[in-house]
Amino acid sequence: MVLTPITKRLVPDDVFDQLLGEVVDGSLAPGDALPSERRLAELLGVSRPAVREALQRMSATRLVEVKHGGATTVRDFQRYAGLDLLPRMLVRDGELDPVVARSIIEARFAIAPTVARMAAERAARADLTTRAALDEALEAQGLADSPVARQHAALAFWDAIVDLADSIVFRMMFNNLRLAYEPAIEPLAPLLDGEVSNLAGYREISRAVLAHDADAAHRAADSLLRPATEVMVAFLSDYSLDALQDEPDEGEAR
Repeated sequence: MVLTPITKRLVPDDVFDQLLGEVVDGSLAPGDALPSERRLAELLGVSRPAVREALQRMSATRLVEVKHGGATTVRDFQRYAGLDLLPRMLVRDGELDPVVARSIIEARFAIAPTVARMAAERAARADLTTRAALDEALEAQGLADSPVARQHAALAFWDAIVDLADSIVFRMMFNNLRLAYEPAIEPLAPLLDGEVSNLAGYREISRAVLAHDADAAHRAADSLLRPATEVMVAFLSDYSLDALQDEPDEGEAR
């Protein structure tokens, strides 16, 4: 485990982020015991209350198990963590994690056609405000003059579709995926601009949803998202592989 001192103005967020990085990178493995609060405070150059708050957050996100009067041990984040952790995993130390980004793009493609189908099945129960939000998102997308602006308009469109789907679970999943994706909009926007510029594709989804044609809504969403998804997954997979190959091995490092 390699920890570096933190400037006090950035605590306790940076304490949490640094410990999170150690867990996600595998430097702290499941079952490992963390040093005591006092020792962590010494290693990081911060106060014990800052360390305590960070550990409480680690516990709340199920990254560690705190035993009263005993050691604080690392949990397997892939088994216990929730989607609320994605935003912190996607961008760490100012850099995009391509593996996490790829997973988000894949999840988006897996979920969106199903949500569009449900929206079509339930759109008849939607109020006028929800329907108007769909029209407003399409209008904003048509007027957007940059890849980033079109990305934000597309998110508003899917936000309205999720509302029409009327599923609390899909709503929460969308919320977390959006929170994770938003920090990466600028670097990823050029790669997704072909999709979000396809206004006809979004209009096809909207027409199918409002016509209560569930099969057509599913097909339209799949057709819209598939091309960019395939490009993004290939790009992020190659990016991840290149980064791995660029890392020096232990012999080179020494």
